[in-house]
Amino acid sequence: MEGYEKKDGMETIDREEIYSKAVRAGKRTYFFDVKATRNNDYYLTITESKKKFDDNGTQNFEKHKIFLYKEDFEKFSEGLEDAVAYIKAVLGGEIPAQSQSEHKRNDFDVDFDQI
Repeated sequence: MEGYEKKDGMETIDREEIYSKAVRAGKRTYFFDVKATRNNDYYLTITESKKKFDDNGTQNFEKHKIFLYKEDFEKFSEGLEDAVAYIKAVLGGEIPAQSQSEHKRNDFDVDFDQI
């Protein structure tokens, strides 16, 4: 959330940035920004930024952003740790390639036809 836009053409109010950490990783940069709401409640934005060039050579940045709220921190962290551990196990040969599909774990079932 780069800013909060009020309706009816009112002013744009930027959320207070409390902490920021940039992590450069190859062609991408990840930004971890802690911000505060109007009620001084904190949330995290994670932004992936990748440098791109258009046809005439002009530099642009493609950005993707996730907003993560405090009530989701623990589950998000657990899911990220599990996924990274799984990738490391597969790449390290601890999980044979043919049995990878057996290790799929769904914490919830969603029937998208019902939505």
